[in-house]
Amino acid sequence: MKRVHAIPGFGLTLGITVAYLSVIVLIPLSTIFFKTAAIGIHEFFAVVAAPRTLAACRLSFFAATIAAIINSAFGVAVAWTLVRYDFPMRGAIDAMVDLPFALPTSVAGIILTALYAGNGWIGRWLTPFGVKVAFAPAGVVVALTFVGLPFVVRTLQPVLEDLDPELEEAAATLGASRLQAFTRVTLPALLPAILAGFTLAFARAIGEYGSVVFISGNLPMRTEVLPLLIMSKLEQFDYAGAAAIAMVTLLISAVLLFAANVLQRWSARRLTA
Repeated sequence: MKRVHAIPGFGLTLGITVAYLSVIVLIPLSTIFFKTAAIGIHEFFAVVAAPRTLAACRLSFFAATIAAIINSAFGVAVAWTLVRYDFPMRGAIDAMVDLPFALPTSVAGIILTALYAGNGWIGRWLTPFGVKVAFAPAGVVVALTFVGLPFVVRTLQPVLEDLDPELEEAAATLGASRLQAFTRVTLPALLPAILAGFTLAFARAIGEYGSVVFISGNLPMRTEVLPLLIMSKLEQFDYAGAAAIAMVTLLISAVLLFAANVLQRWSARRLTA
């Protein structure tokens, strides 16, 4: 018996998919490569290897790595609490995880700057100890941690929901402590999802602009990240230089997203095996 599909055939749907992705994604992104190709290979490497660009790269990768590590650690705790326990206001806390998705990043940057500035609610308690967050590299880490948390939590939640608690109970009946059951039974099953969440949070942090522009202060060679450097070059009408840096960022993000997809498929195969 011929199977009837609710949506028209494969050829039509594939054509619509490819056409839509081409207009929305591929064609706009391809302009970066055309702009970069116009400046020549020597000028491209001159822009990419410039001291200001390298300083922005170091800060971007360092801050993104630290923020992704923090989110991976606390994201496990948040996802575990939301999945394994039933408590009052659970739905509200679960919705708060998605707040960085819904909140405009520029608004988040203003709020974080107001909190962590020298006279802010949190910054005033840190200043006497010589800790400076706003207009310092630490502020970049705070902003990237804020925007990256949902990626880790939402990656871990479905894996935890599919993970059978009876495995931990079986480990407990064999004499394992709670820590041993978590590290030897639960953590190995969660590790692919944690790595995937880490990669997604890292990739998101590399391209973050709105929440960083205010709290970082955008000081060249000190608190300037790659997206801010791209915007600075656009303001100076250096479109070729901005395109060169954007292409490097695009390639890095594409590699990271590909790695995240591979890790997610690996995680899915392990759970169904």
